[in-house]
Amino acid sequence: MIRRYSALLMLPLVALVATGCGQIEQAASDAADQAANAASEAVSQAASDLANAAVGEAVKQACAPIRDGNIGAEDKQLLGGLVSAADAAGVPDEITGPMSQIAESGDQVPAETVASMQKACDDYSAG
Repeated sequence: MIRRYSALLMLPLVALVATGCGQIEQAASDAADQAANAASEAVSQAASDLANAAVGEAVKQACAPIRDGNIGAEDKQLLGGLVSAADAAGVPDEITGPMSQIAESGDQVPAETVASMQKACDDYSAG
């Protein structure tokens, strides 16, 4: 009879241990999910930061030749070489459009195109 009561008394203990194991398993699973989400967010943020840095550097390179407003043959050649790279990097059209026009212009570079690109560069730098 004592054995029977002992066995009956053990049932709640076994149930408690089983419940505790389930809770521990759930907590471990939740912690793993949180760690995976945090890692994913960190990777995403790093990729975004890297892309923004690439765009910023491309804008810096594209805007440098037109800062003083005097565009020579070397500046036009440099801009022509940068157009496709700037497009690929995600440089705004407000910069790449005039940049392409300047690169393709003949002997006379349209002053309004230079002014448009200077403004776009200034706006980008300020923003």
